[in-house]
Amino acid sequence: MTALERIIFVVLVLAVAGGGYWWWRSSQTPAPLPVAPAAAPAATPAPDDQAVQHPIEQAPVASGAEAPKPLPPLGESDAAATEALAGLFPQNKLPEFLVPKTLIRHIVATVDNLPRDKVSMNLWPIKPAGGIFMVANTPNGKVIAPDNSARYTPYVTWMESIDSHKLAVVYFRFYPLFQEAYKELGYPKGYFNDRLVTVIDHLLATPEVPGAIRLEQPKVLYEYADPVLKATSSGQQILLRMGNNNAQRVKAKLRELRKELTRQAPKQ
Repeated sequence: MTALERIIFVVLVLAVAGGGYWWWRSSQTPAPLPVAPAAAPAATPAPDDQAVQHPIEQAPVASGAEAPKPLPPLGESDAAATEALAGLFPQNKLPEFLVPKTLIRHIVATVDNLPRDKVSMNLWPIKPAGGIFMVANTPNGKVIAPDNSARYTPYVTWMESIDSHKLAVVYFRFYPLFQEAYKELGYPKGYFNDRLVTVIDHLLATPEVPGAIRLEQPKVLYEYADPVLKATSSGQQILLRMGNNNAQRVKAKLRELRKELTRQAPKQ
């Protein structure tokens, strides 16, 4: 799978998990995070003054091929973006959990927020998963219930089924609007594709926990008992909550995405 597929569908899968994450933590002010030497490294702050590292270059239009239509203004791009995405699916139908309003801006903001401590549910490009966060009691205390990961598995499976090449073409075509949305976010000299690669590297550094993840409940809501896991970012915690198997599958897609994002002059 390639560029837009990961930008949208990896982000979408993380957003589904993020609904539970928000329910878990948003109603209390988190305590200062402990410093743990073994914690996964934090993502580098978004650069705004360095040379472009991973440029997206538009491939030339083949001789005789119809030139692509001009892109709409960013503020009027929802119809064109959702139409282009819908054309990749059976019956030209997008999933019901996609929120098509302000789609490109929300995708860019979500990507930028994943390495941070907090995320805004108002910016997620999809509706959160149904159900509640599931906890199990063990002799060693409370843990995330094994069945909790099943809430996210269908979304991961669906993500893996998308035609990567066709979706990459859509991403390359709409990239100027992604870049414009990133500048609007407060990075007038930044480059969105570089930020995306940095965020992917950050997510790939998420600790892997094959067994049950222990929890503690200092107030009303749950937190990770392990200080290393507690010190992770919002995006990394979402991967942890999805379960180790789902997280490994998402990471595999992220690695493939990174290869696509770091290729210059991608062929359409």
